[in-house]
Amino acid sequence: MELPPQIQAQLMQLQQLQQQLQMILMQKQSVEAELKESKKALEELEKSASDEVYKLVGGLFVKRKKDDVKKELEEKVETLELRVKTLEKQEEKLQSRLKELQEKLQKMIPAAQ
Repeated sequence: MELPPQIQAQLMQLQQLQQQLQMILMQKQSVEAELKESKKALEELEKSASDEVYKLVGGLFVKRKKDDVKKELEEKVETLELRVKTLEKQEEKLQSRLKELQEKLQKMIPAAQ
């Protein structure tokens, strides 16, 4: 049995939304991992008694002022937290659209048979 074109189009849209959601979830996971790593680095920086620390730049360790590195890390954490919130909002919107579309399809498919 072949599905009507309208239902096929809705199913295609459903698949696209699922793919978009998958991409958002992967991005969120990656940003959360980077955020966790940055927070851990900030914690370790706080433990250092020295005024100078080494920062990995490219493949080299470069001696830098602790306060400068701390400020950079704090800004990075702030940016990453904002990015996570943005991705969470996108995830919620996609989840909502997916749910609506699934409900719509569930009503359309029995009517087409």
